Amino acid sequence: MHFREQLLLLISTPLYIFIIGLEIVLSNLRKQETYTVKDTFQNVYMMLLNGGIDLIFRAIYVGVLAWCYTHRIVEIHQVVAYWLVLVLFEDFMYYWLHRMDHTLRFLWAVHVTHHSSQKYNFTTGFRSSVFEPLYRFIFFLPLAFCGFQPLDIVFIYSATQIWGIMVHTEKVGKLGFLEYILVTPSHHKVHHASNPKYLDKNMGMLLIFWDKLFGTFQRELSVAEYQPIRFGLTSPLEKQNALYLVFHEWVSIWKDVTQKGISLKARMGYLFGAPGWSHDGSRHTSDDMRKEEDKLFSKK
Repeated sequence: MHFREQLLLLISTPLYIFIIGLEIVLSNLRKQETYTVKDTFQNVYMMLLNGGIDLIFRAIYVGVLAWCYTHRIVEIHQVVAYWLVLVLFEDFMYYWLHRMDHTLRFLWAVHVTHHSSQKYNFTTGFRSSVFEPLYRFIFFLPLAFCGFQPLDIVFIYSATQIWGIMVHTEKVGKLGFLEYILVTPSHHKVHHASNPKYLDKNMGMLLIFWDKLFGTFQRELSVAEYQPIRFGLTSPLEKQNALYLVFHEWVSIWKDVTQKGISLKARMGYLFGAPGWSHDGSRHTSDDMRKEEDKLFSKK
């Protein structure tokens, strides 16, 4: 681990301990069931799996980024501009990584673990997409080609991820003018909701204007405007054991792809189509669910 990442770890670890402890205290004082022991252990379990895979695979993805950097096509020599552009460019590429995680079912099979909890607290931010380190770096290759050093790319990802973890809370309300600039707890609550209107919205890690620019933004609505937020998946998991948490969507994909009597196009649809797609229309994508909900509201 590079020195700068070690420094981030030294700074962020006591911060995480403090805010998690504070959230637990506030939850107990308000008699809210924000935490359960089982759910918190699941979050830690998936964080450790993700971290272990990232550590094992790091030499490979840093090596690939280094090769791209040696074939860079541009360079930024001004120091302040270098770091500002890196933050912007990396956040932009993360937005597309995250959006693809929600758009392509074989990537959703990895990312679904992060959304599988019906609780929403700071430790939910540690409920990682376990196998994402195996492909995440691909989205950051353009940064290396644009003259950003591999260790700088890794460092900025780690730094912005601290903010990405800290927005996982219900205890913070809307943050005024920051709602127009940053991904806030209010924005990210929407992202973790399973209500149709909120599905696949607010994909950014640090900056919210990518969502506004590319049509995936949804503000948190009041109860008077819409139904209360429900966290988790649209269909809760049947089991909660360690293996099922990580592999359940892959099992479902296998069952769909190996169905008898369906075309090759349908098999590819179950792998590369949107989550919820089915060849016979028996299931619903997030867009389908939104349209159905809109029809119901229009009839009232």
